[in-house]
Amino acid sequence: MRLLQLLALLAATLSAGLMAGLFTGFSYAVMPGIKILDDRSWVAAMQQINRVIMNGWFMTAFLGSVAFTGAALALNWFSDDRSALPWIAVALVLALVAFIGTIGVNVPLNDQLMAAGDPSTFDDLAGLRERVEAKWIAWNTVRGVASLGSLAALAWALVVHGRASG
Repeated sequence: MRLLQLLALLAATLSAGLMAGLFTGFSYAVMPGIKILDDRSWVAAMQQINRVIMNGWFMTAFLGSVAFTGAALALNWFSDDRSALPWIAVALVLALVAFIGTIGVNVPLNDQLMAAGDPSTFDDLAGLRERVEAKWIAWNTVRGVASLGSLAALAWALVVHGRASG
């Protein structure tokens, strides 16, 4: 049972770390980098990012950050030693904040960008960008902070788990 708990915690921590890196990387590099683009180029860049990000690596980390953390919580819930349980619970709540923010806010905004079609033929690129950019960035920041918090809580859960084993 201890080995399964450890493996679930490790998988959850790795997934949370990947998501924290992705979301925060967008906050401090990608979005500031493309902010200088004109409206047509900005919409085209965001559309291309949306096309390429939907892949197995992203989906494994994105879904894994919730699923593996949930599995770690369940395995620790039914354990004799529940010392890591509060940290795993915090991590799961924060992973759900990032997950729900993605599904509820960022994906619909991405869908608006994709629905515009070819930026060279869309008439109101400035209006589209105005409706999407600031909200997308704000919610990406929420996702990044939540994912970093989840990662930190899981890292501490690993420490607590290790202390209980030793």
